Amino acid sequence: MANPKRIGILTSGGDCPGLNAVIRAVVKASALKGWEVFGIPYGTDGFIEVAHGKYQAEDLLLSKHGYALPGMLKGLDVLQFLSGSILGSLSKGHPENPEIAAAILQGYALLNLDALIVIGGDGSLDIIYDLAQKGQWNIIAIPKTIDNDVPFTEWAVGFTTAVDIVTQALYDLTFTAASHERVIIVQVMGRDAGHLALHAGIAGGADMILIPELTPALTVEMIEGCCQQLMKLRHAGRHFALIVISEGVHDLEGRKEKYIADYLADKISQVSQRLCDSPDPRYCDLQALDIRATTLGHIQRSGTPLSIDRLLATFFGIKAVELIEEEHFDEVVVWQNGQVQSIPLKPIITIIKQCHQEKRCAFPVDPEGFIVKTARSLGIYLGET
Repeated sequence: MANPKRIGILTSGGDCPGLNAVIRAVVKASALKGWEVFGIPYGTDGFIEVAHGKYQAEDLLLSKHGYALPGMLKGLDVLQFLSGSILGSLSKGHPENPEIAAAILQGYALLNLDALIVIGGDGSLDIIYDLAQKGQWNIIAIPKTIDNDVPFTEWAVGFTTAVDIVTQALYDLTFTAASHERVIIVQVMGRDAGHLALHAGIAGGADMILIPELTPALTVEMIEGCCQQLMKLRHAGRHFALIVISEGVHDLEGRKEKYIADYLADKISQVSQRLCDSPDPRYCDLQALDIRATTLGHIQRSGTPLSIDRLLATFFGIKAVELIEEEHFDEVVVWQNGQVQSIPLKPIITIIKQCHQEKRCAFPVDPEGFIVKTARSLGIYLGET
């Protein structure tokens, strides 16, 4: 047997369902090889705490027996059912202070690690890749994000569960909308990508879906299009509707709006009143609209991971351990064509950095992809004129 390895593992950036399932897979697979796995608390901040003497290496050792939870819930396997991250996860941006960066590098060196598994989104991978280059770390990256915006992987850990959470919310909101003949506008996460809004909107029966790839900013024509869609629904006998809008869509002035759903609700009310004065009297039916907006918020990051996210997390964790055993470092684990693969991390980081500089999404929805075409074929209004 080869010399036992010392592996670090951390979660960084926003949390999502499936992180603990990755940790479980890495610890179980490593234990079978006689390796040690050290859990770094709160992302790279954990290295700072090691450097400052708060933790010794043995304090961070993750056992194959897991955690002694209350009652019968003991052992490592329960982790695959838990959301959030047992290690904690922070998102603070690049450590621009040289002293902070030096402390991170010092903490890593004190742990004497052979490799580090980084579970993060595009921002976290960008940050930690720079640190790894300075410290000559051997790293393996695992993509996780409910935004699903990491390049070259069809799925990231946490995305499918977030889609299900939003879909369930849309299902629930359908009945209150129908009961009160309301238009409900639902704001979902996704940052600058519309994957979450588009997938959940289709699955949840939305009548309109607005995403930044198709509608970077609201326009008067687009809001009139929403009113026209509502008018068509009302004249077809349905007096309620669901509109899904991604948080990445900007306002009429092209600015970021924290509560874009409320903003859109207000604009639809204003435009519908104006349209009532047009030559087409049918628009006057819109004066009776009862429009409500809701922002789902961080509930989208919670919930029990779906089986597909547990499987994906497990596949990714096992693949990461295999890459370390083969000493294939600076790789990112991805899901492509129905299987787990790995590709060099540097090209992905290059794309991410360029996109961050240009303030655009690193892996946007394809405007002509089959998912967008599916929405169009269902008659869902996508804000296109």
